[in-house]
Amino acid sequence: MSIFYPYYSTKRAYDLTPQLLHSMDIKALLLDVDNTLTTHGNPVPNENILEWLDIMKQSGIPLMILSNNTHDRVKPFADRLGLLFESSGAKPLPKGFQRCCERLGLPKSEVAIVGDQLFTDIAGANLFGIKSILVEPIELETGVLFFVKRVLERPFLRAYHRGRGAKGEQK
Repeated sequence: MSIFYPYYSTKRAYDLTPQLLHSMDIKALLLDVDNTLTTHGNPVPNENILEWLDIMKQSGIPLMILSNNTHDRVKPFADRLGLLFESSGAKPLPKGFQRCCERLGLPKSEVAIVGDQLFTDIAGANLFGIKSILVEPIELETGVLFFVKRVLERPFLRAYHRGRGAKGEQK
């Protein structure tokens, strides 16, 4: 298995239900920000994400943002949503994932991350030993670096989907 293969994949974060998470023994979610909860650099998530966050909170599922973005980007976003956060998470390195699990008071076996990037969110989760949930980017970013990253992800995504069948299937 490749470290770039997610445990689970779906189109959007709000496709995840408390029942589905329970079936995967996931008790808490770490959440990426850009292109997972909102478009890149946008300070406000869309209505579907806001409703989904409320459902997760009402279901007692702890949520925490883990982002490679700076404190200045993440704090106002997390405050608006009433979520704990770790900024400058250095994904795919384990330190941000470790801090989140410690702050949540949960073992890594009960935590998953939801993110849109194979080389940071998914690889980091797999290296650290938590479940990873890949979502499609809300909107493709502009810029050469983002373009190169998305091009490099393509062979892994094709192989993953070829080996796993329909999207959303667990490994």
